[in-house]
Amino acid sequence: MSEHMGHSFLYKDYLPELQPEQEEKLHRFKSLFLEWNSRINLISRKDTDSFEVKHVLHSLAISRFIRFYPGARVLDLGTGGGFPGIPLAILNPQCRFILVDSIEKKVKAVHEMIQALSLQNAEAKRSRVEELEVKVDYVVSRAVAPMPDLVKWTRNVLQPGQMGSLPNGWLVLKGGDLKEELQAFGKSVEIQQISDWFKDPFFETKVIVYLARQIL
Repeated sequence: MSEHMGHSFLYKDYLPELQPEQEEKLHRFKSLFLEWNSRINLISRKDTDSFEVKHVLHSLAISRFIRFYPGARVLDLGTGGGFPGIPLAILNPQCRFILVDSIEKKVKAVHEMIQALSLQNAEAKRSRVEELEVKVDYVVSRAVAPMPDLVKWTRNVLQPGQMGSLPNGWLVLKGGDLKEELQAFGKSVEIQQISDWFKDPFFETKVIVYLARQIL
């Protein structure tokens, strides 16, 4: 990356496969996001200093865990300010991302950012999950609801099959003590520590919870 870009944070240090234009889009996303955040408060203001780590890199951990195949359709449920959907769409141009939230102003901001980044493979929708009329291969989400609720809400839109390096299913970014929340799934759920890849202290308690659709 050329020095004149003025970006001190290098995503490539964490994700070697990143192309220069993808890294540039991730930095462009930050400036767009901060502009929107100053207007409608998508994330806590105190979090904007660690935007790259706490939001973008956190989202991209999913791409360390799974490789989506070309043509995979991914639903980002409760996208909020576009996480993890926008970073994943930048990294996976060959896949289709549907970013859903029930809050109109957030969906408008996400739509505008998708347009500004020229992401042909992403769309923002305002919808309640029970009204969704889509079929997808994977559901991704971040801190939206307990896992049993997420599974119940999206079971009908998630189709069995395998459109990635893992069978179709749920890929959920979580933190903290999940023992009770995941009890119902027993051994069918897989938990991946993000700190195995990303060494920032923020990730010490962060995990990806994966559940295959075919198990249910």
